[in-house]
Amino acid sequence: MTQKILVIEDDAAMCVALRDGFTYEGYEVAVAKDGASGLQMASAGAWNLIVLDVMLPRLSGLDVCKKLRGDGNTTPIIMLTARGQEIDKVVGLKIGADDYVTKPFSFAELTARVEALLRRANKPNEAIEKYRFGDIALDFARQQATKSGAPIELSSREFHLIAILHRAARRSHHQRKTARRHLELQRSLNPHG
Repeated sequence: MTQKILVIEDDAAMCVALRDGFTYEGYEVAVAKDGASGLQMASAGAWNLIVLDVMLPRLSGLDVCKKLRGDGNTTPIIMLTARGQEIDKVVGLKIGADDYVTKPFSFAELTARVEALLRRANKPNEAIEKYRFGDIALDFARQQATKSGAPIELSSREFHLIAILHRAARRSHHQRKTARRHLELQRSLNPHG
């Protein structure tokens, strides 16, 4: 299945270079030339990855990223910018970007970053079929939820978000258990320390 990349970039020459380069690499590519249309396309489509310029007309790339993440969109985002200051990168990453590339950049490096993000995004998630807490039961395979046996209406996006939160909680629990075991092992090896 062909991976789909959305490029949101206002520089015409950069758009052509990115579109042609990614197409050559075997990706299906669409281009938006301003933040507002990029946000609309990103929200409406099923993209595997978004390449997003920071400085865009009509809506900045930072605002696009913030809005997508606020709406629960988890599509990997690589931010592009001419601004190389550390604070710019930190802000982009903190609002939800997955990676940050400073212009000028080599297409080979950008492609490697795209491939790395897609590998992580396409890893099979730990399958969560059913989950119960209290009187609430979730069936992720059927996308059905009940509370005390009565159906609860949830959208696909809401089920997806619950699955993400559940996996994060399980990872956090596993990390705490691992840290506790590590501490116990250290204490057993050095009981006087």
